[in-house]
Amino acid sequence: MAFPDDDEKMKGCRPKIFGAKDKKAAKKTDHPSSSTVKSAPSSSKPPSSSPFRTLSEVRSIRLSHFLARSPSAIKTETFRIFISTWNVGGNTPTATSELNLDDFIPADDHSDIYVLGFQEIVPLNAGNVLVMEDNEPAARWLALIHRTLNRPANGDADIFQHKPSLSLDSTSSQSSSNLDASSFSNRSSTAIFQSSLKSIRKPYMPTHRKLLKLCNCSVEMTRKSYKDACFGCPQGSTNETDSSEEEETDERTNKTHGYVVDGVTSTSSSRDQLKYNLVSCKRMVGIFVTVWAKKELVPHIGHVRTSCIGRGVMGYLGNKGCISVSMTLHQTSFCFICSHLASGEKEGDELRRNSDVLEILKVTQFPRICRRAGQRTPEKIIDHDRVLWLGDLNYRISLSYEDTKKLLTENNWDALFQKDQLNTERNSGRVFKGWSEEKIYFAPTYKYTFNSDSYSGETVTSKKKRRTPAWCDRILWHGDGIAQLSYFRGESKFSDHRPVCGSFNVVVDKLDNKSKRRMPNTNIRIGAEELLPTRTNKVNKGAGTKITK
Repeated sequence: MAFPDDDEKMKGCRPKIFGAKDKKAAKKTDHPSSSTVKSAPSSSKPPSSSPFRTLSEVRSIRLSHFLARSPSAIKTETFRIFISTWNVGGNTPTATSELNLDDFIPADDHSDIYVLGFQEIVPLNAGNVLVMEDNEPAARWLALIHRTLNRPANGDADIFQHKPSLSLDSTSSQSSSNLDASSFSNRSSTAIFQSSLKSIRKPYMPTHRKLLKLCNCSVEMTRKSYKDACFGCPQGSTNETDSSEEEETDERTNKTHGYVVDGVTSTSSSRDQLKYNLVSCKRMVGIFVTVWAKKELVPHIGHVRTSCIGRGVMGYLGNKGCISVSMTLHQTSFCFICSHLASGEKEGDELRRNSDVLEILKVTQFPRICRRAGQRTPEKIIDHDRVLWLGDLNYRISLSYEDTKKLLTENNWDALFQKDQLNTERNSGRVFKGWSEEKIYFAPTYKYTFNSDSYSGETVTSKKKRRTPAWCDRILWHGDGIAQLSYFRGESKFSDHRPVCGSFNVVVDKLDNKSKRRMPNTNIRIGAEELLPTRTNKVNKGAGTKITK
């Protein structure tokens, strides 16, 4: 809906609304001696000399009618969010590993949204930190997650019937099946290495993925195209905005051949069969975070933005730091932070981790998208309604290796948790003040010998290489309307860390369906009618005009 830029554009419609006699009568009202007017109750603003409201009043009324929401128009609904974090130690799944993600995404979990974060998906060597960007590990993890979340239930037909090779060659032969991540044989590593993460993630995202970046403030509007952002708000912009040319190319590809990944075409029709779509996906060196949502929730997700903060070498490189994802679900804002903080178990290293957290909270800034009825989308982490922080926070246990091992053999988690650095720093108010974490009832998740259930200290003789077991991998939250349902660790031996998982019930504000049916067009039409003066008495010739409101 567009308003004219000046009053001249309004004149063209006036003669159609009022007759000639009405215009003459309106002129007479400018002379008090020849008219009798029953004015409205006095106000601070002087009465207008014209029966027409000014253009600014027109805009104000129409905007208020469009955006006004009474408290009765909002209701709440509870959704389930599953969080997993895993430091995979630079290991990449291969054909021979036969990696099962049930320890990372339990088969019996059916959450509405999945937030899955990784650390060290590539070795943190100088080449990966400073020079190269190897997207092959990210492609493999995406494929595995995609297959796990969209696995058939109750013996339904498996939509992953074919087992293609892992190649991103767009000229590969096409097939109607989806990507199967269980086979990586005969792969083209060079094609994956050279492909951007944007091209790799396309098959897992909604057909019109750019809608996720737009404003969805007015949910009552049907978003059928990229221009269907909320009234008065510009289209979304993020720090990874796709160009319109790229989007048009993607749409043409979808309509004709579909996306070709691993020699497999993922068409729009095949993606419509999936239960979960990828909402956001971002990588910074070894940190990798993905957000997935049920297909039916995707139209209600908007304002998707990402922000990366490096806290590694020289205080800004990406071997340490975080990736934050901001989005809205219906009328509630969410922020998910996947981080890898400073390492080390020497005394005082916890202060560097505190500094990382404080700097991340201070520096993280999301790009602006729109403003709505005096509000705007959150730009800082703490401004969001619901915030969940996951990752390898690297906080250790302030005990000697011998004392820690003794308490471990006794399964004395309470005594160990009292010496946990993150617990101590939170209680002192030095970090994560106002944040919450569920009590831990599982063994420390770091550090294990690869492909073993033994902590590394049990297998090495050198004290320099020995690491005291610790709860490095954590999940915390901030904000009201969050209730944690579970907090546990997986038992995969794939790396020297164990994955940590948590499920949450979150309360989300949404527009009432009945209110949405009443709001869209009716209010705008009534608002236009209210611009006209109401005349209850006829115009008497020579006696002036009576106008009552």
